[in-house]
Amino acid sequence: MMPAAAESSANFRRLAARIRGLVGKAIADFGMIGAGDRVMVCLSGGKDSYTLLDMLLSLQRAAPVRFELAAVNLDQKQPGFPARVLPDYLDSLGVPYHVIEQDTYAVVRRVIPEGRTQCGLCSRLRRGALYRFARERGFTRIALGHHRDDLVETLFLNLFHGGRLKAMPPKLRSDDGTNVVIRPLCYVPEREIARYARAREFPIIPCTLCGSQPNLQREAIARMLADWERANPGRVDTIFSALCNVEPAHLADPSAFDFAGLERSPPAAG
Repeated sequence: MMPAAAESSANFRRLAARIRGLVGKAIADFGMIGAGDRVMVCLSGGKDSYTLLDMLLSLQRAAPVRFELAAVNLDQKQPGFPARVLPDYLDSLGVPYHVIEQDTYAVVRRVIPEGRTQCGLCSRLRRGALYRFARERGFTRIALGHHRDDLVETLFLNLFHGGRLKAMPPKLRSDDGTNVVIRPLCYVPEREIARYARAREFPIIPCTLCGSQPNLQREAIARMLADWERANPGRVDTIFSALCNVEPAHLADPSAFDFAGLERSPPAAG
């Protein structure tokens, strides 16, 4: 029998290879990174962004085209933020990085009443700061650590609370047209990222420095999906597959399908 340590190492190698394969497939499927791109990897200190950086560094070494990577962290001045954790980690890897300092925490605390959800405004301020930095430094891609489960949760958030059939796109151009955002982990289940992060023992920085907010709508959706997955294993995989197989003619949006001109359209082959 294989020794426990060797078996664990073999399991980790298989896991890493699987995640790397899914990231590579996403990059190819959606044309995320090309020759000469300068990729800004947004590193928050959470398991997802650490895993994203690991995978992009691995793929960069083996890629048939040359592209640049740099990690960028936004220090939002939350109380207790461990300012040296990310710089020390990135120095140990030899990865180029930048730390942006912007006191968005004070803005959020001033604008959002006590007890109300802070994450929406915090996210918008963070996104604005990162987009602006990318433009100023000439980055051609902004890489975010959203995974498959984030995309599925966003689908239900928009469905239940926004009345829209909409999720997170794997690749998008920002509203002002100046930034291209990519989500290379879009095919990767969160549970596999969690396993990978535990094995790698990343120095995780919790996103609770601004105070715990247990009643977030996203958390409620995540609990709902987890319940579904326990009762029907593979349910989340099926939902994600639906996001990749959309039939506008079988929905009810006249801006997405020409229902009015249906009689004038030639019949489908077969």
